[in-house]
Amino acid sequence: MEERDPSCNPMEPLLPIKSRSNETQKTKDAPPTPNPAVVLPNDINSFDIVRATQYGVIPRVHELIEAGYDVNQMDHENVSLLHWAAINNRTEIVNYFMSKGAIVDRFGGHLNSTPLHWATRQGHLSMVVQLMSFGADPSLKDGEGCCCIHLAAQFGHTAIVAYLIAKGQDVDMLDKTGMTPLMWSSHRVFGYDPTRLLLTFGASLSKVDKVNGNTALHWACVSGNHVVIKLLLSKGADIDALNLKNETPLDIAINQSNSDLVFKLRQLQAAAEATKKSVLGKYASDKVFRRKVSYVFPFIAIFVIGFIPELSLHWGLKVLFLLVCFIIGNIIFKAFFDESTSYRIPISIYLATKFWMYFTWIFYLLPYMPGSITFHMMFIIVSILLTYNFYKAWRTDPGYLKSNREDKIKTILDLAETQTLRLDQFCSTCLIRKPLRSKHCTVCNRCVAKFDHHCPWVDNCVGANNHRYFIGYLFFLMTMLLFAIYGCITFWQVECPMDFYEDGITGIIYKALKASPWVAWIALNVIAHLVWVSTLFVCQMYQITWLAMTTNERMNQMRYWGMHKMANPANDGECCDDKGEGHGHSHGHNHHEKIVSPFHRGVCKNLVDLMNWRCCGLLRPIQVDWATKYTMDSQPGYQASNFHAEHEGYHLV
Repeated sequence: MEERDPSCNPMEPLLPIKSRSNETQKTKDAPPTPNPAVVLPNDINSFDIVRATQYGVIPRVHELIEAGYDVNQMDHENVSLLHWAAINNRTEIVNYFMSKGAIVDRFGGHLNSTPLHWATRQGHLSMVVQLMSFGADPSLKDGEGCCCIHLAAQFGHTAIVAYLIAKGQDVDMLDKTGMTPLMWSSHRVFGYDPTRLLLTFGASLSKVDKVNGNTALHWACVSGNHVVIKLLLSKGADIDALNLKNETPLDIAINQSNSDLVFKLRQLQAAAEATKKSVLGKYASDKVFRRKVSYVFPFIAIFVIGFIPELSLHWGLKVLFLLVCFIIGNIIFKAFFDESTSYRIPISIYLATKFWMYFTWIFYLLPYMPGSITFHMMFIIVSILLTYNFYKAWRTDPGYLKSNREDKIKTILDLAETQTLRLDQFCSTCLIRKPLRSKHCTVCNRCVAKFDHHCPWVDNCVGANNHRYFIGYLFFLMTMLLFAIYGCITFWQVECPMDFYEDGITGIIYKALKASPWVAWIALNVIAHLVWVSTLFVCQMYQITWLAMTTNERMNQMRYWGMHKMANPANDGECCDDKGEGHGHSHGHNHHEKIVSPFHRGVCKNLVDLMNWRCCGLLRPIQVDWATKYTMDSQPGYQASNFHAEHEGYHLV
């Protein structure tokens, strides 16, 4: 008899486990097996104790035990009743068996394992919690030398891994072959978790098993697990580590004929070697120096591209200088820029463009501007407000969720023991319960309250605490860019009058370049910025006022069940409740799903809430601490009756 996938017919009980080598790999926590309620095969009164336990027929179990059946008696397959109850997630029957003196750590079955092993393999977190509350020992090894944490890791039961570690199990616990949970998850689970969770708890990347001398990276390469390989390398796994056969992870990839993986690993090795041999290698390996280069490089690049054409030299020399600068820039870019510094390029480009735009305004455009004091005061005020909002959006904590190790352990235990430890509401990286509207930012590697998006133009997440500053930054930046465009046009009107019908597009471009290549170059940068800034501002205002959604919620709205309502197109799309009733009467069968934010309070109120405008008490924005908000039930002003985050799977990992 083989193990059955828990997603099969819940009326069919789970059978004994034969061999781990023949099992189907699982990458997600298995759902609890529902208790049979309606139809049972045959006559339940004829069930023996084993079958009654498997199917969860509680009256029959009670009847047979009270009639004298020994609760610790093993069946013909050397399996106890507690094993059968555990693998089928029969929590009430387990309570009854324990009250009758069942041995909680009884070994049995083909793999000589305990009921806790069986529950762990099957992914029944509730059963694991229940058995451990009765004293079950998760550190016991089964017939194949694995403890419960190894089983949970290799089957991808992340919630159980978290619970076991919270209960004191060593994150680097060794099985009889010397494999750690991280090695098992790297080898078996083709997803971020539980590998990511184990790394967060400090799992060792350098430990090797006893049989092969493989690290976790070796095991990931054995199975071609690209997702985990990238994760391990980002955490500092040694790409040149040797196993007992003197094989590196690259050698294993070659032996496995995994061409894609071989290509990626060779690229990484080549880049590492080039850095060591390069003249710039010493500086390129310095993270602080690379960060400085990433900020300074755009300033120099923008200046060089605009300044060389401005020089009074022969065009051939200008081309030569530009070519030389391009070669030097390419060398610097390859040496100092990688994935870790690429996130800073947009904010560096913004700061460089802004700096050279002000330089151009002062030294090129200012003499051509109107003499009105009002005009210049407006320019100064907009500049101050732009700088203020940018700084606040850039440096303000967006709403990072904070927690120390003790709090994380307590959270895991509380959620697990109350049967609410689900990965849609628990961050496996930060190890915290996620409040409403929060999300883990992969760039910052932290969870953010009311997460909107990570914006590279401010090098920060946009969240609960700085969203209003981000909107102000976009608005005043857009205004400043319009000032700059106006200044360039005024400059051209004086220096090179243009007529579209006479000159055409090419003629206008030629005149602008001839008048001042620098001004033309800055104007091009300003126009490029205006396109993305205005587009982003319009999208943000639409989401905030009309949809009452964050960017994250809008992009993933189909996955947020809390935003799904029933609408009746025959009644102007008005929302109905879960029973199809919106106005006290049924609308028939014309219902369809509609995405509606439960946070919608009206176009004006949505904006007032975000910007926190009070206007001397005339406006009353709703103040919500999104870092501690887990349900809608207690929040006035929102559609709480239609939104229950505890049951709707609102969050995303």
